Amino acid sequence: MSAKLLDGKTRSTELKEEAARRTAILKEKGITPGLAVVLVGHDPASEIYVRNKNRACENAGMHSVAVYLDENISQETLEEELHQLSADPKIHGILLQLPLPKQLDADRAMACIPPDKDVDGFSNENAGRLMNGQEGIRSCTPKGIMDLIAMSGVSLEGKHAVVVGRSSIVGKPVAMMLLEKNCTVTICHSKTPDLAAFTRQADILVAATGRAHLIQGDMVKPGAVVIDAGIARVDGKVTGDIEHESVSKVAGYLSPVPGGAGPMTIAELLMNTVEAAERSLHEV
Repeated sequence: MSAKLLDGKTRSTELKEEAARRTAILKEKGITPGLAVVLVGHDPASEIYVRNKNRACENAGMHSVAVYLDENISQETLEEELHQLSADPKIHGILLQLPLPKQLDADRAMACIPPDKDVDGFSNENAGRLMNGQEGIRSCTPKGIMDLIAMSGVSLEGKHAVVVGRSSIVGKPVAMMLLEKNCTVTICHSKTPDLAAFTRQADILVAATGRAHLIQGDMVKPGAVVIDAGIARVDGKVTGDIEHESVSKVAGYLSPVPGGAGPMTIAELLMNTVEAAERSLHEV
């Protein structure tokens, strides 16, 4: 048996095309979805990521703003910048690139972004809405993971889902989203003894630790849906948490790295921004 690949590149292209289509409809009504990305400091990888986000917005016909701030900026100056963007009616989504320099408080900064413009879904309010099963903006990478799982066509109700990783960015929110779909969810982490004993039970397995090849083929239940949301480098090449060759012989469905969850993140960001713009139209 060879696992069917869950192609994030193809699905992300479809989502970007949908974002462009809905953007065109909004433009006819006088609204251009606008995204502002704020980057503090000069991390090369983050700068590339910001440029990719801006390019994706522009390709979809959206309004894109990149705000680059000095790494030594004060908390007050950062918050003032975020307040100004929040008050701008042309900006429907604000993304604060994390992590921030050590002198800055990320929670305080995120609190300056209104929940309806928090298109990354990281604010305490949007995280709380997810926890309570209420409507709200969902984090882009977990949302993309759920979309990849849906591509498998496997019904989630009653399935056992195991999430390896407990970060607030991926592990915890995707666990909550799986709960929303009526899965029985287990969260594993670095202190979990005998990890394989849990992963072998998983009908749905999501790995998001950044530890290269943590999950081997003998740790996977035959026929499982396996999502690799980890990013690591081995010998200069990008790889994920899943040891692809061995797992692909056991799993029923498998997302690759690169080309799986990664492309979905920016596509879901565009969709969140378009949806925020659509909500603003109804609020006028």
